[in-house]
This record gives sequence, structure tokens and C-alpha cells, in this order.
Amino acid sequence: MKRPNSRKSKRIPDPKRQERFHQQIREKSSRKLKAKREDEFSIWYGLGMFGLIGWSVAIPTLIGLAIGLWIDVTYPSPYSWTLMLLFVGVVLGCLNAWFWVERERPNE
Repeated sequence: MKRPNSRKSKRIPDPKRQERFHQQIREKSSRKLKAKREDEFSIWYGLGMFGLIGWSVAIPTLIGLAIGLWIDVTYPSPYSWTLMLLFVGVVLGCLNAWFWVERERPNE
């Protein structure tokens, strides 16, 4: 069975609605340009960066710790895999944090 054509007919755009839309675009673009020009970062930017760096160090550290514990329990050896992989996780986390700081640093 054929379905009837359900496409809407072309509507004539409302000039007031278009003007509001253009005004919103102008306001948003001016806010973005103003934020790019400002040298100071807000407290929220600093807290966000602090959290990003913290998690970028914490997650690899915890993953290294968990894998190290699993290896030590599953395959006993004279070496502490927990400590070795904990150290590797901290190093990888610090490198990851350094990458994010360099990426977010404004170009000078």
C-alpha cells in the first residue's frame, strides 16, 4: 500500500524568528571572541584543569597498581610487580598530565 506524501509544504520563514536567531548567533560568537582575547582564566578553568591533571595521573596509577597486584597474587615471584607497575603508572600519568598541560597552554 502506498503511503500518502507526508512532506510539509515549504513554509515562508518568519522574519522576527530569523532576526532572533541571527541575534543569538552574534551574541554567542562575540562571547567566544571575547573569551579568546582575555588573558586571565577563570577559577572554573583552573579547577577543571586541576581535576583533569589529577585524573590523568590517578587512572594510570590505579591501573598499574591493579595489574601489579593481580600478577603478584597469580604468579608469585621474588620481585614486586605491584611496586614496579605502580611506578610505571605514575610515570605514564605524569607524561599524560604534561601532554594535557602543553595542549591547553595558550600559544605565546
